[in-house]
Amino acid sequence: MADSKEKLFSDFTAPSAQEWREKIEVDLKGADYQKKMVWRTNEGFSMDPFYRKEDVENLATVNALPGQYPYVRGNKAADNSWYVRQDIKCGECAKEANAKALDVLNRGVDSLGFILPSEYVSKEYVEALLDGILADCVELNFRTCQRCSVELAQILVAYFEAKGYDKARLAGSISFDPLEKMVMKGKDTEKLLPVAKALVETLADYPLFRAVAVNAYKLTDAGAYSYQDLGYALAWGNEYMAQLTEAGVSAELAAENIKFNLGINGVYFMEIAKLRAARMLWAQIVAQYTECKEAAKMHICAYTTTYNQTVFDSYVNLLRSQTEAMSAALGGVDSMVVVPFDAPYETPTEFAERIARNQQLLLKDECHFDRMVDVAGGSYFIEQLTKSLSEQAWKLFLSVEEQGGFLAAVKAGAVQAVINETNAKRHADAGKRKEFLLGTNQFPNFTEKSEGKEPVACCCKGQCGCGEKPAIAGIETSRLASDFEALRLSTEKAAKVPVAFMLTIGNLAMRQARAQFSCNFLAAAGYQVVDNLGFQTVEEGVDAAMAAGADIVVICSSDDEYAEYAIPAFQYLNGRAMFVVAGAPACSEDLKQAGIENFIHVRVDQLKTLKEYNAKLGI
Repeated sequence: MADSKEKLFSDFTAPSAQEWREKIEVDLKGADYQKKMVWRTNEGFSMDPFYRKEDVENLATVNALPGQYPYVRGNKAADNSWYVRQDIKCGECAKEANAKALDVLNRGVDSLGFILPSEYVSKEYVEALLDGILADCVELNFRTCQRCSVELAQILVAYFEAKGYDKARLAGSISFDPLEKMVMKGKDTEKLLPVAKALVETLADYPLFRAVAVNAYKLTDAGAYSYQDLGYALAWGNEYMAQLTEAGVSAELAAENIKFNLGINGVYFMEIAKLRAARMLWAQIVAQYTECKEAAKMHICAYTTTYNQTVFDSYVNLLRSQTEAMSAALGGVDSMVVVPFDAPYETPTEFAERIARNQQLLLKDECHFDRMVDVAGGSYFIEQLTKSLSEQAWKLFLSVEEQGGFLAAVKAGAVQAVINETNAKRHADAGKRKEFLLGTNQFPNFTEKSEGKEPVACCCKGQCGCGEKPAIAGIETSRLASDFEALRLSTEKAAKVPVAFMLTIGNLAMRQARAQFSCNFLAAAGYQVVDNLGFQTVEEGVDAAMAAGADIVVICSSDDEYAEYAIPAFQYLNGRAMFVVAGAPACSEDLKQAGIENFIHVRVDQLKTLKEYNAKLGI
């Protein structure tokens, strides 16, 4: 059989890359290859539509093995298991948080993240919080006020010792990350950095309990591109490595105590490559401090991002977070948090939290992603993507180091400026529909109402630093959909929701296509859109629009027919409603001279246009 296969393959000549390229160009039928087939990423590099063996033969990543330095293919060789984590906000009653923890542990969760306000950091509260939880069977994570981190660690150590737990089996973390508040809120927390040494030393006997966090998922939630949150995460972690080693902590202990909480955005293959590149680059950084290969492992908790989540058509958030969870699972992580779909507008309900848990359990129990180690390894495309992304992230890392390190760059506002610029660009691109948000700026649900849903505001009661005058620049964290949501909510709250009527006439294919485009375009503002099968005359169409109570009349036809229909329709309407032309016909200048000023098409700024329409309508 083997011989017959060899003979079979030898009967065919392997096509060259040039032959593949020529075949593609034939199939494109004259369309531009670069525009149609080449992916120009936001990371500053391009990806070809196909790769071959010779493209990756010289890549170091191809020869790496799972569980081996530099860990590009994962920290584990036997499987791809990860902790299913759910975060729990602790209130005044520890028993309530404990009851919820015990409940979710019976529903598939094996990692708990307790968000513990500083006033509850006490021996009695922690004992009540952990009552009935087998700490050596689950991962325990804590987030509290940075100033209380050492006290919390001491309480946990005393609790673990009193219970007689095997220190080597206790896994978890304390999210000590004073740089987070500095970079996100502009609050100067530099004086807290020396606390890291005491925290690490307190937990030194617990090899699986991480004391220091790099909460780079906050950058993802602020709109950072993949190479940005990766490059800055590396610089962020290196800052803690430098701080700890300079304070006298061994490099091995310092590296093993740093946990990276990374955000996962919706660019599926890019995020798989990001996790692979992250481990490889972090191993290179740690290698500059110590020769210990084990210490060079990067410990990652992945968070699906909130940046692309939406208030309207919120069930689409499930599709977004599921794609992100798949990227995280296939890229290889130690634990994962799937943000519930309703997080943008309310405290997640029990139903939303259950769905979020099940999204991970689906990947484990039905897709068996936890059994496949680096399934992406060897893919020519992903290997090349890993290489290209790592190069861009490394350049960013080096630029931060040239500025004196992450702390210096943050104090100078350099990191914040880059992320804010990216966020602003992405908001502008969403406004122009260069970046799509399904259900928001593309294919909105025409009939959906907010039903009281409002975007969640900060509920930290000032503890996060908001409301204070920042000592340095902070980062703007508005979600990508927030501008459209504000527009749509203002429309909904108006005395009368505008009615947009499609005056379809002329060429059947063109009028239907433009009516569909216009309905999607205008419904993004919350307008009531009325489509039609077509009219024989513009007078008939305008009369029907007036009978429907139209505030906006959109004429939908072909470019050639606008010269015949647009001006008569505009004149017959006679100012009784706003008149809009769907498209950018060659006769646009003639139409403008006749007084027609509103045109919608793929090249206009959708958000800006809809805001202008709201202003004209008195909203």
